[in-house]
Parts: sequence; structure tokens; C-alpha cells
Amino acid sequence: MKLTLVRHTSLAIAPSLCYGQSDVQVSENFEFERQKLQLKLANSNFDAIYTSPLQRCHQLAQALCADASLGFSNNEIQLDERLKELHFGDWEMQPWDKIPRDVFDVWADDYANLAPPNGETFSQLHFRSKSFVEEMVSHSHGKNILVVTHGGFIRALIAEVLQMPLKRLFRITIDHASVTQLEFKGEVPKVLFMNL
Repeated sequence: MKLTLVRHTSLAIAPSLCYGQSDVQVSENFEFERQKLQLKLANSNFDAIYTSPLQRCHQLAQALCADASLGFSNNEIQLDERLKELHFGDWEMQPWDKIPRDVFDVWADDYANLAPPNGETFSQLHFRSKSFVEEMVSHSHGKNILVVTHGGFIRALIAEVLQMPLKRLFRITIDHASVTQLEFKGEVPKVLFMNL
């Protein structure tokens, strides 16, 4: 099975804002970014499409399906809560530099195991990503699944495939409207390409 992971397009928010699971809108560059992304996906055949229910992903999945070349209609898009970004709790929609530095530094030193107040840990996000993959592997043998999701979710899956400590997740860049493909076949999963 192949998972083709697409990160949502750029957002209409101030730079350096912690947004996590907040349901923010896409930027005015949405259509341009969507067209470039559609070209990246043009030579691929997909067996199913899943998306995070947050509007920045769901809107992109719907726009991608509006192009007949993808081969799906909007009613075939499957929303899955597990595909959401990390929940930053009380930090959501706060500028990063307004979060008390001492509190932020403690979290940043062990974000795999520590959660922002009323948020979740990266280990919890990692668990959600593994749960999604295990379900897909169980019934999608030999298929190519398109997933529209978030940077944190994509990083968590890459870390899983590479058996990389979650502490090193932010060494991986996942651009807006990028494509990453993972393969789950046999005993050893693989990163086929990343951040295309």
C-alpha cells in the first residue's frame, strides 16, 4: 500500500502564530497552490481519498476532486479525525513569542511526552497516525491512498517509517501544498519521496 500525503495550502493567518487544530482559513494563494499541487498529482491513480476534517484540508480535498483527472467526487472524500494536526490546547491562536518562554522551553525539550496546557503530546499524535496506517494496511493492500492532512501528522508518519525519535521531528521540513509518499509493503516500510 502507498500513502500519498498532501499537506494543506498556506493559511490566512499572521506569521508565527500557533494554530494547531484551530479551524483557520486558507490564504488568497489557495487556487494557485491547488493548481500546482494538481499537476504534482496528475500522473497518479488513487483508490481512495481521506482528509482531516479541518477546513484547510477538507477545502483542498474538495477542490482537488473538482478536477475530473483525480477521479473522485466530493461525496467520496472520507473525513477522519485522526488526520488532524497536533492540538496545542491553550496555546492555539497565540503568537509563539507570547507563550511564556520558561513554559515553552520545558515543552520544547520533551514535546513527545509533554502537552501544552489542555493540548496533546506528539506521542498522542504519533499514536493517531499509527492507528490510521494500521487500519489502511489492514484493508488497502496494493492500493494508493491519497491523504490531505497537516505537517505534524506527516512528520509523525515519517518518524514512524524511519524509526526516528519523535524528538527529531522538526528536523524535517514539510512545505504547504507538498506531497510525500510512503510505502507499506512487506516488513520494512519506505519513504518513496518527501516534500515534493
